[in-house]
Amino acid sequence: MITFWNKKRCTMGGQRGFTLIELMIVVAIIGILAAIAVPLYANMQARARIAKAQADIRGMASAVSAWGAHMGTLPSVLDLLTAIATSPQNITAGPFMAAIPTPPSTAWGSAYFYAANANGTFTISAAGDGATVSAP
Repeated sequence: MITFWNKKRCTMGGQRGFTLIELMIVVAIIGILAAIAVPLYANMQARARIAKAQADIRGMASAVSAWGAHMGTLPSVLDLLTAIATSPQNITAGPFMAAIPTPPSTAWGSAYFYAANANGTFTISAAGDGATVSAP
């Protein structure tokens, strides 16, 4: 039994570290994993920006609808949603939004686009990351 431990210790003591080939294989594996992970991470960020724009536009569309129900007409600009509004019946309500959200990144522009149509409908939209988001 003692000879086994002595023999094992001698063979293990002879190794000083990793060989150059082993280190190169580890570096190559890490490089391959990084090459796979970086594009997936960038794609996930783009999908998150699109989801934020969708959520912002849904919230603004809801506030525009509430403002329109209170005032009887659609707002001319989105900034009216952040102020107290007095209806033609002299009833005050609001603000319908605390603040108008900003788009997810500079690639989306500086503000959401709002257009009220003559037939009583509206559109809120934004474009970026290869997608266009609009409501309703």
